[in-house]
Amino acid sequence: MTEILTITFPIYAAISIGYLVVHRGWFSAADMRGFGRYVLNIALPALLFEAVASRDLGAVFVPGYVLAYGLGGLATILVAFLWFSVTAPDRPRRAIAVMGSSCPNSGFIGYPLILLSFPDLAGPVLAMNMMVELLVLIPVCLILVDMAGGEAQTPVARRILGNLLGVLRRPMVIGLLLGLAVSALQLPLPRALDTLSGMIAASASALSLIVIGGSLVGVAMRGNRALAGQIAGAKLLLHPALVFLVLTALPMFGIAPLSSELFAALILSAAISMFGIYTVLAQENGLEGLASIAMLITTGAAFVTLSLLLLVLT
Repeated sequence: MTEILTITFPIYAAISIGYLVVHRGWFSAADMRGFGRYVLNIALPALLFEAVASRDLGAVFVPGYVLAYGLGGLATILVAFLWFSVTAPDRPRRAIAVMGSSCPNSGFIGYPLILLSFPDLAGPVLAMNMMVELLVLIPVCLILVDMAGGEAQTPVARRILGNLLGVLRRPMVIGLLLGLAVSALQLPLPRALDTLSGMIAASASALSLIVIGGSLVGVAMRGNRALAGQIAGAKLLLHPALVFLVLTALPMFGIAPLSSELFAALILSAAISMFGIYTVLAQENGLEGLASIAMLITTGAAFVTLSLLLLVLT
């Protein structure tokens, strides 16, 4: 158990520091948003570029991992959609609930977790997670949110194209694609560029956790707490369970099984809380209260669920 705490304690201690510095007024909520933009637009793109460009392409694209993560995520979206069609039948609440159930925060929480658990795999795992999340899971959920918000007259194909084009313009995707190009072409990285990207990438882990903690300050506990609890349960339990089921089924279709470390990293990646802009997207439908409560519950409960998973998987 001590070994587990050496992984989970630094993560939640950094989140607590972020909460403390904003709560005490040493930094403001606006400062946290600025730090978050730095992580999203500079540190994480540099991290993704370095993680992919410095490795052989086969090391950063493991078909079994990508398939299990993608299919498990899509299965989570489907099951959550059916469940919340009963418990949250109005379309906006259902769409936000599905998004919270299936879109993990791989950049801000997942990467630090894997970095502490499996340091050598942290970069490739982040790259594969981001590929699936940015190109599959998040666009699907954004389409659900768009349809729930009254944009159903726009053709589905146009919504899909618009979401994908928006994703492709993000700095994280640009960094990832550049890294893939360098890796595929086996281009040597100039030492100065390698040092620069490594220096910037090193700032992503700790600062991302500080931002998560700071963003929890002032969360209003107003909204549907029962529905928020269901979202938290789906994110922390349903998502990793379905990824596990898909992963165990893939060898029956000729997909090579993953190593024990990649297996554990995959389940842990699915078992983290929802991505950081969840409340911002929910605000467009007036559901930021629900999203904030769900994120608060999920972030807190994940300390227990992740610790148990680490105990079983490592």
